[in-house]
Amino acid sequence: MRQLYPPLEPNRHGLLDVGDGQQVYWEECGSPTGKPVVFLHGGPGAGCSPAHRRLFDPARYRILLFDQRNCGRSLPHAGDPATDLSANTTWTLVDDMERLREHLGIDTWQVFGGSWGSALALAYAETHPQRVSELVVRGIFTLRPSEIDWFYEGGAANILPDLWEKYVEPVPPEARERGMLVPAFARLLADPDPAVHGPAAVAWASWEAASITLLPRPDLVAAHADPTYALAFARIENHYFMHDGWLEPDQLIRDAGRLAAIPTVIVQGRYDLCTPAVTAWDLHRALPSAEFRMIDDAGHAFDEPGILDALIEATDRFAGDPSGDSSGAPAVGDAVGGAVGGAVGAAG
Repeated sequence: MRQLYPPLEPNRHGLLDVGDGQQVYWEECGSPTGKPVVFLHGGPGAGCSPAHRRLFDPARYRILLFDQRNCGRSLPHAGDPATDLSANTTWTLVDDMERLREHLGIDTWQVFGGSWGSALALAYAETHPQRVSELVVRGIFTLRPSEIDWFYEGGAANILPDLWEKYVEPVPPEARERGMLVPAFARLLADPDPAVHGPAAVAWASWEAASITLLPRPDLVAAHADPTYALAFARIENHYFMHDGWLEPDQLIRDAGRLAAIPTVIVQGRYDLCTPAVTAWDLHRALPSAEFRMIDDAGHAFDEPGILDALIEATDRFAGDPSGDSSGAPAVGDAVGGAVGGAVGAAG
């Protein structure tokens, strides 16, 4: 079973001015002459962590990570209630990726994303397929109304009723009906009073942290309860959900055929409660040229053992030689795989 590569520090980093008063934090790790890969974090609003650098062989990859607008180390930060999110959309993030690619002098790069990062990866690749050498996506999320309804409006409450009660606790009882919760949280998170937006943000972020792993991870829940982190995370996610991700209905699945020429791996935990497997299956059917890996004993988090194994196996195969040869790419077709059990996950 594969493990994360050893810890490593960035070779260089910076803040990229992308317009709209936004500065996006980026960092580069690994080999400066290696195969370029860009990592897209989840959320939106989760930011990158040092563990994300370790998904790629640092001897063969030029590893690029960036914190998407208004989260992580990017500025201004949504943990400040006064930060305006109107310039933070799926398509401004796609544009930011192009600015970063051009800034770093990269022609094509591998695109790697999980959870919300899979949605951004699909949006970018469907818009700029000529810039994507390979695509690795995990825990597939496409912002369809059915996906939002399942996790944020009540579907998952049938499996996690105790955790659901904590999630809805800040919401007035009259707004706890299905279809009303995301708008109710939008009002709470926009309230300038910390006594109102603070508990709402922590409830939102804690619900997600408590649900993404097959087995409980109290440390992960505690990390999401940090007030500044939780407010940025909850505000940005809710902002996207209130606007349907600025996507047309079923857009990311509908346009998956644009990716047919890109070597692609789809990795999905069968017991993922955050982004249920039906979306990954729908993507697989729309993109039959992709390799599909269903991990039979995993949830959502990138570092659950079976998911981690599949991801690193894919990035190792795609690494090729440092000049950018992709001869290690998987063959066209699909493979449904299991994995050895347990769960020690984190959002990604």
